[in-house]
Amino acid sequence: MKIANDILYVGVNDHDVDLFEGHYIVPEGMAYNSYVVKGEKTAVMDSVDSHFTDEWLGKVKEAAGSPDYLVVQHMEPDHSGSVMGFMEAFPEAKIVSSQKAFTMMANFFEGEDFADRRVVVKEGDTLDLGGHSLSFITAPMVHWPEVIMTYDAQNKVLFSADAFGRFGALDEIGETSEEDDDWACEARRYYFGIVGKYGLQVQAVLKKAANLDIETICSLHGPVLVSDLGYYLGLYDTWSKYESESKGVVIAYTSVYGNTKKAVELLAEKLEAKGVPAVEVTDLARDDIAEAVEDAFRYDTVVFATTTFNNGIFPFMREFIDSLVERNYQNKRLAFIENGSWAPQAAKVMKGMLEGCKNMTYCENGVKIMSALNDDSRAQVEALAEELAAAYK
Repeated sequence: MKIANDILYVGVNDHDVDLFEGHYIVPEGMAYNSYVVKGEKTAVMDSVDSHFTDEWLGKVKEAAGSPDYLVVQHMEPDHSGSVMGFMEAFPEAKIVSSQKAFTMMANFFEGEDFADRRVVVKEGDTLDLGGHSLSFITAPMVHWPEVIMTYDAQNKVLFSADAFGRFGALDEIGETSEEDDDWACEARRYYFGIVGKYGLQVQAVLKKAANLDIETICSLHGPVLVSDLGYYLGLYDTWSKYESESKGVVIAYTSVYGNTKKAVELLAEKLEAKGVPAVEVTDLARDDIAEAVEDAFRYDTVVFATTTFNNGIFPFMREFIDSLVERNYQNKRLAFIENGSWAPQAAKVMKGMLEGCKNMTYCENGVKIMSALNDDSRAQVEALAEELAAAYK
């Protein structure tokens, strides 16, 4: 793939990975992106996972001959796994990265930090390739501390490290944003799962990007973004401010014998009948929790529904709430449905887990089920549905 006349794509597709970062389900695989920038000298932007070193080096040699530089923007092994292979294959090449990245290299590569072949760069530094001047932007904690991004002013290209990435191999989703009809869904799941905790740091990088003339964004995962960049930048702005992207209610639940599920289904039915713009129901025991986290950040209202379990809450609900809290969950309207046959504690426990979250609004109504729905708890479901729906009228 040609990004520009002198920028070529040399990444690889991984269809063997089942869990990205040992955590995230990736049914469409993953792309590990790498790029060649050709001037009088040639730079390669990042390497790939070590399982694909030989394939990647073959692409690099075909596109670049014998490159002069390897720019390491990010040290996660899915991108740095072939650094050693590159440096052995091209013994005259130098490696360009941040000081923190070189420290990490010594950790990953048994003490090797390329002391005699390194070019350390910081904010505002440039690398002159002859015909291309690459300038470097520090992006600490987006989403590791050593991260840099790279801007090519000649072609108005931002090499954005992991930012603006999404799950999916390019031969499944398309090489550019013009071919990818599902970017937002998988980019949102990727963002909140991997980068979501670091909204302040993303905001800082977006402010730097606002001063650049960008026509193309080349991430380390997912397609090259080549049109309507305001859309992608706008979503990152919304996500990193922890603002709700869409109006609607997410009902996230666990149910042991089906009685809590019946209450959830009744609430969802009533919300839809009352014209709530979107109602998303997720079974935390069976559905992808990363998808549930994505929806909980996307929509403005969340209902947590679970059973009392060992005087606490059901494990999948605990994992879900922990995932939200550790990602700085905030600016939402919340409600609770609890079930307990003799000593209901779930609502109290869930509220306690969320009490440190900022700018939360709690519904006046909640639902308490004693084992199974009855007329009283059905009336509570109706009252909650009316309160939730009123906000959208």
